[in-house]
Amino acid sequence: MATHSMIIPSSSSSSALTAATSPLRETLPLFTRSLTFPRKSLFSQVRLRFFADKHSQLDSSNGCATNFATLQNSEDHLNEEHVTKGESTLSITVVGASGDLAKKKIFPALFALFYEGCLPQDFSVFGYARTKLTHEELRVMISGTLTCRIDQRENCGDKMDQFLKRCFYHSGQYNSEEDFAQLNTKLKEKEAGKLANRLFYLSIPPNIFVDVVRCASLKASSANGWTRVIVEKPFGRDSESSGELTRCLKQYLTEEQIFRIDHYLGKELVENLSVLRFSNLVFEPLWSRNYIRNVQLIFSEDFGTEGRGGYFDQYGIIRDIMQNHLLQILALFAMETPVSLDAEDIRSEKVKVLRSMKPLRLEDMVIGQYKGHSKGGKAYQGYTDDPTVPNHSLTPTFAAAAMFINNARWDGVPFLMKAGKALHTRGAEIRVQFRHVPGNLYKKSFATDLDNETNELVIRVQPDEGIYLRINNKVPGLGMRLDRSDLNLLYRARYPREIPDAYERLLLDAIEGERRLFIRSDELDAAWDLFTPALKELEEKKIVPELYPYGSRGPVGAHYLASKYNVRWGDLGDA
Repeated sequence: MATHSMIIPSSSSSSALTAATSPLRETLPLFTRSLTFPRKSLFSQVRLRFFADKHSQLDSSNGCATNFATLQNSEDHLNEEHVTKGESTLSITVVGASGDLAKKKIFPALFALFYEGCLPQDFSVFGYARTKLTHEELRVMISGTLTCRIDQRENCGDKMDQFLKRCFYHSGQYNSEEDFAQLNTKLKEKEAGKLANRLFYLSIPPNIFVDVVRCASLKASSANGWTRVIVEKPFGRDSESSGELTRCLKQYLTEEQIFRIDHYLGKELVENLSVLRFSNLVFEPLWSRNYIRNVQLIFSEDFGTEGRGGYFDQYGIIRDIMQNHLLQILALFAMETPVSLDAEDIRSEKVKVLRSMKPLRLEDMVIGQYKGHSKGGKAYQGYTDDPTVPNHSLTPTFAAAAMFINNARWDGVPFLMKAGKALHTRGAEIRVQFRHVPGNLYKKSFATDLDNETNELVIRVQPDEGIYLRINNKVPGLGMRLDRSDLNLLYRARYPREIPDAYERLLLDAIEGERRLFIRSDELDAAWDLFTPALKELEEKKIVPELYPYGSRGPVGAHYLASKYNVRWGDLGDA
């Protein structure tokens, strides 16, 4: 039987830092000691073994390698027999539990995991916020947002009741060590002396991240299990503020305890990117500058801020969407084949892509802001008409940019990003436009519109998830007339079962210690380095965004940007 070791800092760590960080640093036992899953699949057993091997190395608070000593203590180790008997427990604390994100996404995702049998047998969920609520009031508040999978509705009510009985609430200030000490007491009551693993989800504004982490570290971390913290974006506003946030968090947490969440990485079609490329021989040989003419990453929302402009105006569409969601998808799309599916191997390849990219230049981007517009007899407010937005705000609600990767695979291929609010449709997709066929025998059939002969691979992330490949095909008949047709994989037709929400997948990964879909600190630094110069120039020069009507396709400047690189936006032909 394998023995396990508890990892603690060596005496070489500085005494001042050790005093501040030891409550969390001393609570990192291997994952295989901690969770009890009701379903025993080969996959879950492999993941358990995989995570046990992975947790043998940690970074110090400044990101440098630290010497760690290992202690073998039979009282602190649980073998597989203990795990299957349920001698461990999981406590999930949602900090900011009264907010919209918690109510609409986090609690429903936790219930979905419980409903599917993905949570340990012994778990509890605590809400923590400044709002004064009772346990019952919390349960009533979140019960309206819980839904069951469409194929398992017969026991939905019973499952909801069982889940809600495991939900509790504690009111406290975000910067109060005393309040977190009281939370710790309540957590211990539910844990009942078992091996306790604790997950904190920070569904709060970034300006209070460090206060919460400090209090949780000093007063509410697990004494004998692991402690992990999920941090929501935004991770700063630029390179400097992001780096400062990382440095502050690492005063109390190791890099392995920080799970920076980007929910787009948990979406089904984004996770399928590497499967599509690396497990299909038909695609991998084509995945380079030799065959791909351009790649487009498109995000659109058909609504504006609508009274929620206070947060958005501080960040804008570039920081809110492009620097994280779209750039993360780009890195996954363009990375080289990783050594393995290990989280660190994948994240290292993504970092290589980001470090190979040219920083975004002002001349390679267009910004816009939606204005009021009447459509179908209904009037829509402009961005600055929103009472939560300053009257003369220059914050962009639309941006388009051209980015390039300076490596052998992608040299010269434009990666075009486009993101906006109050556009004509809602969606997110990746469009891969291939090069023209050299010496095409059927060129005359396309007249002067050579774009019609271009093959295009489209990965629709949302809504109506699907993958389709546009090919040229002969129209049946006596003549020779060509048509563009789609080889279409529509997920709802092929896979009728409901697709799990991204938050479900990411929460489960955090519980299991799987970091593949979370952002590493050096990855975050590289991402900000690409956007910070252009963002600062936009703000220093007070560049006025181009106006576009609410419900339109965005500013005209985006089309000029694409044509600068001999590209036409692929979504122009869509309804």
